[in-house]
Amino acid sequence: MATPAQEIYGPIFIGMVFNILLYGVMITQTYLYFNVYRRDKTWMKLFVLTLFLCDTVNTCLDIAFTYQPLVNNFGDNDAISRATWVFATDPAMTAIIAVLTQLFFAWRVKVLTSNYFAVSAIVICAVAQFCGGLGTSIAVGMIPEFVRFQKFQVIVIIWLAFSAAADVLITASLVWHLRKNKTGMAVTDDVVDRIIRLTVQTGLITAVCAAIDLILFLLSSSGLHLIFNLPLSKLYTNSLLSSLNSRRGWQYDTSDVLSGQHSEHRPSAGTRRPRNVNVNVLRSDVGGKRQAPQQIYIDVESHEMVDVVDVKGGHYTATPSFLPDKKTMSPPAERAESSERGVDDII
Repeated sequence: MATPAQEIYGPIFIGMVFNILLYGVMITQTYLYFNVYRRDKTWMKLFVLTLFLCDTVNTCLDIAFTYQPLVNNFGDNDAISRATWVFATDPAMTAIIAVLTQLFFAWRVKVLTSNYFAVSAIVICAVAQFCGGLGTSIAVGMIPEFVRFQKFQVIVIIWLAFSAAADVLITASLVWHLRKNKTGMAVTDDVVDRIIRLTVQTGLITAVCAAIDLILFLLSSSGLHLIFNLPLSKLYTNSLLSSLNSRRGWQYDTSDVLSGQHSEHRPSAGTRRPRNVNVNVLRSDVGGKRQAPQQIYIDVESHEMVDVVDVKGGHYTATPSFLPDKKTMSPPAERAESSERGVDDII
C-alpha cells in the first residue's frame, strides 16, 4: 500500500518540477518582451509585469508548502496528509493569473471581431472560474485533509470546467475570425495561417491541461491531479507571453512577390535590368482604431543599360542611364507612413 508521501507528495513533487521549469521559461519570455517591445503601451508593460509578479509569488508559495511538510515536519504522517494555508493559496493564485490572461484575450477578441456575444461568453466563463478558484481555496482551508478533497467536488468542477470553456471559446473565436478574413493572397494568408496555428497551440494547451486536471480529480482520490494543477498558472502566463513575443514573426514573406516580379519582367538579350524592389505592407491596427484592409504597395525601380555616344572618343560605349519604369504604385507620403507602421502594432 502506498504511503501518504507517495500518494500525495509524489504527484506534488512532479508538478513542482514542471512548475519551476515553466517559471524559467516565463522569466526568459518576460526578459525578451521588455527588451524587444519597448514601444508597447505603458498599460501593456504593467500588465505583463503584474503577471510576472503573480507567477513569482505563486512559485515561492508552492516551494514553501512543499518544503514545510517534507523538511520541517519530516516523518510526521499527520503533517503530510493535511494541506496547510500555504497550499490553499495555490488555487486562488492560479485563478487570478487565469482570469487576467483570459480577460486580455477577451479584449483581443473584442478588438478583432467586435463580436460582443463571444466576448460576453468569455468574460462570464473567466469570472466564473475565478470565483471557483477562490472557492476552492476556501474549501481547502475548511477541509485540509487531502483524502477528503472529494467533498467539495462542485466548486472544483466550476473552477476547472469554466476555465477550460473560456480557453476553448477564445481559441474558437480567434480562429473563426482569422479564417473568415483571409485575403486570398498567398503572401498574407501564410501569415494568417501562422497566427492560427499559434492561437490553437497556446489556447488548447491550457484547456486540455485544465480538463485532464478535472478528470483525474473526479476519478482518483489521490493527488495525481496535482501533476497538472500546479503548472497550470505557468501555462497561462507562458501562452500569453508567447503570443505577444511572436509578433516579430508575423512578417510577410515577400519571396513570392519578388519571384513574381522577376518572372513577369524578364530583360531582353543584351539588356541588364537590375531591380530594387521595395515592399511596404500597411497593416490594420487592432490596438485601437480600425484601419483600411491590408494592402501591399510595390515600388519597382529599373536601371537599364543603353548605348550612348562618346563624343570625345568617337565611338559607342555602354553607359548606365537611370530610367525609371514609372511603375510606382504608392505616393511617397503613403510609403513613409507604411514604413513606420509594422507588425509591432498588432496585439
